Amino acid sequence: MTLFNVPPSLAWPAQFCAFVTAATWIASLVTGNVSQVDRLWTFLPTIYIAYYAFLPLFPQTQPFFLVPFTPKELGWRVATHYSPRVLLMFGVVFVWMCRLSYNTYRRGLFRLSDEDYRWQVLRSTVSPWLFQLTNLVFIAAIQNVLLLLLGLPAKTAALQADTSLSTSDYALAALALTLLLVEFTADNQQYAYHAWKHSYLAREKEDRTAPYYHQAEHWVGSRLTWGLEDAKRGFITRGLWAYSRHPNFFCEQSFWLVITFFPLLAPSAPNLPSKGDLPSLSTLATCLSDSEQRRALFEVLYDVSVHLLPAISLSALFYASTLFTESISKKKYPQAYAAYQKRVGMFSPFKTLSKFVRLQLFASVKDRSEIDRLVWGEVHVSDKSE
Repeated sequence: MTLFNVPPSLAWPAQFCAFVTAATWIASLVTGNVSQVDRLWTFLPTIYIAYYAFLPLFPQTQPFFLVPFTPKELGWRVATHYSPRVLLMFGVVFVWMCRLSYNTYRRGLFRLSDEDYRWQVLRSTVSPWLFQLTNLVFIAAIQNVLLLLLGLPAKTAALQADTSLSTSDYALAALALTLLLVEFTADNQQYAYHAWKHSYLAREKEDRTAPYYHQAEHWVGSRLTWGLEDAKRGFITRGLWAYSRHPNFFCEQSFWLVITFFPLLAPSAPNLPSKGDLPSLSTLATCLSDSEQRRALFEVLYDVSVHLLPAISLSALFYASTLFTESISKKKYPQAYAAYQKRVGMFSPFKTLSKFVRLQLFASVKDRSEIDRLVWGEVHVSDKSE
């Protein structure tokens, strides 16, 4: 056991996480800007996974603070052999980092003066001492720990006995890259929409300094037909956003769930329970009624839940932050966004389908028409020459 009484496999990541937590918190106090972790979000999971991917590169003793090292307790194989599975995971996550870095750069969040608008709203709604407590506990500490957790599937894979690639690795890598492509499309559709909206609203105010919207300048997957109602509504509801209120968030959560499954679907332990491992209902009832068997059952469930913790924690964060984000949107667009929530699911397209069925069964024709009008409105052909 090492720093903070953590296992040797977490010695350097825990040290680095503690340093980044302290550094981002101090920077937020000095600058008055709490988006320090937001700027590092795109890099930190990649750094943690890179550490496990390149363990054979590092010395077995740490020469000084923050230098990566491979503790000798990890064994000779881990210290001398690269894991193909972890290298594949690193490659996929590196692509994720490039996508997110590009989107963060385009939004201007890498500028040190920029701060996420949600923190500005939160600052204006709570007392200063409560905001600073939130800054320390959640923004700096909890978010950094979560980013460390996202690297733990790579730790599990690095310590597996059999590191050769299997069919599941190739399938998961293909699925992960597909999710990144869909997420990239959702990001670009939103970016193109805001470009159209700001261009239209500026022209409506006769602001000649605002740039015109040029459809050809945007990525091919985001060249949608925007109507005047789209600009006036204030938020995007077309393309992928017609099936999910946050398709980018849905893909992000799904991506990290896929990363979690790399070591769990590999031939070597740990594995997810197979169908044969699952107890029957009668056996389960017996286990729950007997204290010793109940303890053994909970230990098995605990082992599984620990490996799923990174993905579950990220989903919990996204759900909570999305509720906060949507509360802001609903105040800004009370009628239209409420209708959007009734018609389209928060994340999953399957939820959108269930909402559609519910409206067809229980809502009047008039109510359905009004919801559709508020969400999509009448489609106009956009002026492609501007």
